[in-house]
Amino acid sequence: MTELRGKVAIVTGSTSGIGLGIAEALAGAGADVMLNGFGERGEIDRLREEIAARTGVRLEYSDADMSQPTAIAGLVERTNGELGSVDILVNNAGIQHTAPVHKFPVEKWDAILAINLSAAFHAIRAALPLMLDRNWGRIINVASAHGLVASAKKAAYVAAKHGLVGLTKVVALETAESGITCNAICPGWVLTPLVVKQVENRAQAEGTTFESAKAELLAEKQPSKEFVTPEQLGSLAVFLCSPAAAQIRGQALAVDGGWTAQ
Repeated sequence: MTELRGKVAIVTGSTSGIGLGIAEALAGAGADVMLNGFGERGEIDRLREEIAARTGVRLEYSDADMSQPTAIAGLVERTNGELGSVDILVNNAGIQHTAPVHKFPVEKWDAILAINLSAAFHAIRAALPLMLDRNWGRIINVASAHGLVASAKKAAYVAAKHGLVGLTKVVALETAESGITCNAICPGWVLTPLVVKQVENRAQAEGTTFESAKAELLAEKQPSKEFVTPEQLGSLAVFLCSPAAAQIRGQALAVDGGWTAQ
């Protein structure tokens, strides 16, 4: 098992879905974790306390808005102050909107680029000096299969995720002679609240059931016809923090049931 006791992780967008799966896995490996995201505060506190009791690590929570550069810098500063360092940064926060390019709302484009791409830049920019001071760090950007290939009606999301893969490579090159690595995880379909919403919209548009729309979604893109799980992505994130992954640098690791192999 990877031993991360004494390390501190920030996981953005970690109150549900992929981010929560990664946060739980890092906590399970011994890392203290700063959770981030939106949701009902009482439920978030309950979740935080439950994970802390189960893993024996410290968990804090920040509602920092990932569309605001000053809030992102504040998240890094607060984590360093309260938990003692920032050793692992997982840029996971993301939103989605679908529409043809010529009908894509400008405000949705701006919001998706801000949260899905620019937030990662601002967080890395703030956290990297702390990692360089210790000559150790792990930066994990949660991209997507859409960081490697495209789908119609997802201009902003695909552009942002491709950009995130590019940012990953640049940071990896700039830290190549250090003890810091930067990689991207590129999941296929994961049954998160974001994907549930897409399936619901598809079912409504096609006048079919949720289960039927879900099966069609998987059949179109994911040859395994099974969803990736947050737990699988969490295990990969923990591996990327291990000594075995020290020379995995600048990679976009597809976890997609064969999607991008086609």
